[in-house]
Amino acid sequence: MAALTPLQMVKMLDEQSVEITQLRRQVAWFQRQIFGQKSERRIDVPASAQGSLGQDFSAIPEAPLPGKKSRVETHEREAKPKHPRDGGDESELFFDEAKVPVEVIVVPNPETAGLAAQDFEVIGEKVSYRLAQRPGSYVVLKYLRSVIKRRDTQKLSCPAAPVGVIEGSRADVSFVVGMMVDKFAFHLPLYRQHQRLRDAGIRVSRHWLTHLMQQTVGLLEPIHEAQLESIRAGRVTAMDETPIKAGPTGTGKMKAAYFWPVYGEQDEICFLYYPSRAGRHVQEALGLTPAAGAVLLTDGYSVYRQYAKMTGLTHAQCWTHTRRKFDQARDVEPARVAQALEMIGALYAVEARIRDQGLTGGAKQAIRLAEARPTVERFFAWVDKLFEGQGFLPSSPLTTALAYARERREASCGVFERSGRADRHQPS
Repeated sequence: MAALTPLQMVKMLDEQSVEITQLRRQVAWFQRQIFGQKSERRIDVPASAQGSLGQDFSAIPEAPLPGKKSRVETHEREAKPKHPRDGGDESELFFDEAKVPVEVIVVPNPETAGLAAQDFEVIGEKVSYRLAQRPGSYVVLKYLRSVIKRRDTQKLSCPAAPVGVIEGSRADVSFVVGMMVDKFAFHLPLYRQHQRLRDAGIRVSRHWLTHLMQQTVGLLEPIHEAQLESIRAGRVTAMDETPIKAGPTGTGKMKAAYFWPVYGEQDEICFLYYPSRAGRHVQEALGLTPAAGAVLLTDGYSVYRQYAKMTGLTHAQCWTHTRRKFDQARDVEPARVAQALEMIGALYAVEARIRDQGLTGGAKQAIRLAEARPTVERFFAWVDKLFEGQGFLPSSPLTTALAYARERREASCGVFERSGRADRHQPS
């Protein structure tokens, strides 16, 4: 093999450095999946509880459960929690007495068989609970309306049936609400709800349930429109987009579309559906005349920056995304990442104090300018210093995090100047 020239040697070493960095990231990722935490929260994990890829699973100690300790010779042993046996006292409640109906069943004592009341004395009782289930909790409301005939006029009259939320429907408002909650909160599709109704002895068609759902959605549209108008009129708005699969393409695959959730400062939220991720959908959702001093909080997607420039509102970007980039580099550059997370964590601490103290308006702005702004300036000075050092490969995840933060510097700190009433989501 011919000797390598200095230029070839440098190129080979650079390629190997990039490959080593990528392999270290992969190994660190696998370690987190098997042994480490997957949450982005900064939770200190004892070193003794952290395993490694080369370690057998049985060698990883489990966290001890709280309980009594019994001394056996020269060491302490954790006592196993006692479970009640049949006939024991199980009076500790595992349910909410105010919400769950309780059916009381008296169990006779066989020792009292053949005894008169004066032959024994009840000195106490023990309680046991069992979780039971009954066939469907549906109820049919039967309205009885008297038809009367006046003797003087011979006129017949009968009161009208109570007006339902859907005119002429057999569904009570409680059933309509339960159907919606089961489908959208507990992800129970209509065909399964139909099966449950049938098993409970209620005979309705699947088509009736589908039609009822469509009518109910129609009733909610004015609420959606009112919430969207309230969001548009507000000063602080948060927006994002998330992909979904909606409708077949004709080739065996599903079409890609997007929900664009929009969140207002009065806790209003609307999920707007658009067929793509195009920038025009931001204009369609929020309009081109935002409120005076409006602030739009988003991630780093460029269409939001373009919309802010077009309308003149303040564009604030979420610190969570900046933090996430550093968190992804913690296995490669743990010391420097710890510095970044500590400074970003200080911003979260300021926001926590604002919430705890219930500060609003000028008081909220003052504490942000006094405490959060110096931390932000210190953070970006630290970022610039690392860049000037030029000590990281372009492929390093820390380089990626630093570049991400620098690119979004204006949107990450400019909002402090105009926070006013403001952004409960900053930093989010």
